[in-house]
Amino acid sequence: MQPQIKEHTHGTAHALVDQSEQELRVSTLELFFDLVFVFTITQLASLLARDLSAAAAAQVCLIFIVLFWMYGGYAWLTNQVPPVSTMRRVLLIAGMAAFFVCALSVPRAFSGTGLVFGVGYLLVVLVHGGLYAQVHGRAVLRFVPFNAAGAACIIIASQLNGALVYVLWAAPIALQYAASYLAGRVGENQRAGFDVRPGHFVERHGGLLIVAFGESVVGVGIGLADLTLDLKTVITAVLGLVLAAALWWVYFGSDEKQAEAHLRAAAMNDRVRMALVGYFYAFVPMLLGVTSLAAGVKLTISTIDARLSLGPALLLGGGVALYLVGDSIFRRTMRIPGSVYRLSAAAVAAATVVLGTMLAGLAQLLGLLLTVAAMLVLEARNR
Repeated sequence: MQPQIKEHTHGTAHALVDQSEQELRVSTLELFFDLVFVFTITQLASLLARDLSAAAAAQVCLIFIVLFWMYGGYAWLTNQVPPVSTMRRVLLIAGMAAFFVCALSVPRAFSGTGLVFGVGYLLVVLVHGGLYAQVHGRAVLRFVPFNAAGAACIIIASQLNGALVYVLWAAPIALQYAASYLAGRVGENQRAGFDVRPGHFVERHGGLLIVAFGESVVGVGIGLADLTLDLKTVITAVLGLVLAAALWWVYFGSDEKQAEAHLRAAAMNDRVRMALVGYFYAFVPMLLGVTSLAAGVKLTISTIDARLSLGPALLLGGGVALYLVGDSIFRRTMRIPGSVYRLSAAAVAAATVVLGTMLAGLAQLLGLLLTVAAMLVLEARNR
């Protein structure tokens, strides 16, 4: 059933009044959009697996943050304006295509396809601005200039070399922070589209996270195609799957439902802040953690019974640690108790790098799995 939306025109802006917030669910087109976006995560994991340098890690972080910011812009917009009309659907598909172009250019975004990425990103920004302006009019001027300036920085960076390239890639992130600060200051203006429908918002981001987990598992499975399917390979693949399932449990065990309830109970200004911090700033390390873990498992499969080099061990331990730190930030933001367990487990996860480099990849994977499982058991006992 489609949600019933009434539109009231006030000058150039439109106020949307949701007659049944509980009926507003994530549409299949939005899920399709998320699948395309998660291809970016797959590309970033492959980039990490091919290049374990600090430069590659910095590139992955920069690419992901600038793209995830715009993903959040689309998610926030469809939370306010469901894609039920033909024009909105066409524009959303156009935005999807622009994201796909960006994802395709990820592997060499800093060394050859930066211009393609920059143009694709500019299209992402412009399509989002067009969708937003269609409903909220001139309120679009509060953030589109920041996003467009960020895209221009990336395009300029594609024509340069050296450290300045990284500075220009970091510029959009600073501009995004400025835009989010502005959004927080105008959060009381619901007609500007800065309110949040909790049910849809939580469902949308939960769906993104589960698709990211799924893509990481698929990526590992594809990586097995060229390997002999012996016992150690099967054990590694299964351990990677079970570890991903444990991390799924970390968030979906209780966080999702409690987050929705607390968002729903919050005043509008507070709800906007909670949504921004919880589903952007906290989700950045969570999704980067999934990306890092996927890359680490890919590199570990063929050497599961041997000592790991520092790079793969850092990807495994750091990936789980990042995810748990992000979830801890998420819990504190959403006023869910128990974040201290997540931080403690993150520290232990980071320490498992020693297991990988001194013993074997199998030992580190087992250590990570036991760490997350023990954390979940302790939390359950102390509720």
